[in-house]
Amino acid sequence: MSRARVARRIAAGAAYGGGSIGLLGVAAVGLLLTEMQLAKRSVGNGTAPLPPVTDGLYGRAFGTEDPLRLALLGDSTAAGQGVRRAGQTPGALLASGLAAVAERPVVLRNVALSGARSDDLERQVSLLLAQPVGRPDVCVIMIGANDVTHRMSPTESVRFLAAAVRRLRTAGAEVVVGTCPDLGTIEPVYQPLRWLARRASRQLAAAQTIVAVEQGGRTVSLGDLLGPEFAANPREMFGVDNFHPSAEGYATAAMAVLPTLCASLGAWPEADLLEPARRESILPVAKAAAEAAKEAGTEVTGARAPWALLKYRRRRRLPVTGEAPAPEDAQA
Repeated sequence: MSRARVARRIAAGAAYGGGSIGLLGVAAVGLLLTEMQLAKRSVGNGTAPLPPVTDGLYGRAFGTEDPLRLALLGDSTAAGQGVRRAGQTPGALLASGLAAVAERPVVLRNVALSGARSDDLERQVSLLLAQPVGRPDVCVIMIGANDVTHRMSPTESVRFLAAAVRRLRTAGAEVVVGTCPDLGTIEPVYQPLRWLARRASRQLAAAQTIVAVEQGGRTVSLGDLLGPEFAANPREMFGVDNFHPSAEGYATAAMAVLPTLCASLGAWPEADLLEPARRESILPVAKAAAEAAKEAGTEVTGARAPWALLKYRRRRRLPVTGEAPAPEDAQA
């Protein structure tokens, strides 16, 4: 995808979403995002533990033959930084949930890297596709927060994401993108930085949605790390560093992503008709992206270009567990 085309997609998303960050002036953006970096360094009174190892076989109750293959890519949120047990990470929760819904075992492979930006997706996709165990059936990508805090150009950010989704779709995998979370929910971030962080996050999320859907993927808005629960209960939803989610926070995130993950494999019941009462509709892809960025847990998937389907799927409650797969399962 050319840079010019990516730029047009970002402009379209910004137009539907209510303007551009550029209106604030480059100097103001640089200053405030530098302040965000300082806020990130000062959050909380603890240090988040390194992400647990989660690769392995889930859903052994359904046997070990013919497993679905799930892969996670992205940054520390996808890796599960902030919790100490494998069963509390989004990868383990999604693998267990997918196994329960599909009634099949699931092999999880997580190549996400804490601190990664979108330019690391090329390496992660190459690592994933080089595995001798076979291509993944479905991939979940969670990326974008570090792009915002490190002032990565949105044009560059979504160009790397588009390339990653395209490669995975070409390899035959379904792709679900959890778009950039709302960094305005982080407690030490105050106005006007909170406003700018929220605006930057939402505009990147909208642009991510547009390019992911254009490449044949689906997106789920992670919004304010997922829904009003984080704003209402920050002490419960954030981990010890007040930046990464807690076990309950990751369970909330996984609960929002799981229906779309299952639907991408045909394992979630699809309604024949849209539900207007739930504000489901078919919209121009840029408008659907902007709407999704405003409300966490919203799915956008392709309908027929240039249209997209906006859905508000009903969440399924996921338990928070501490079980990790046995070491031998990693070779399944």
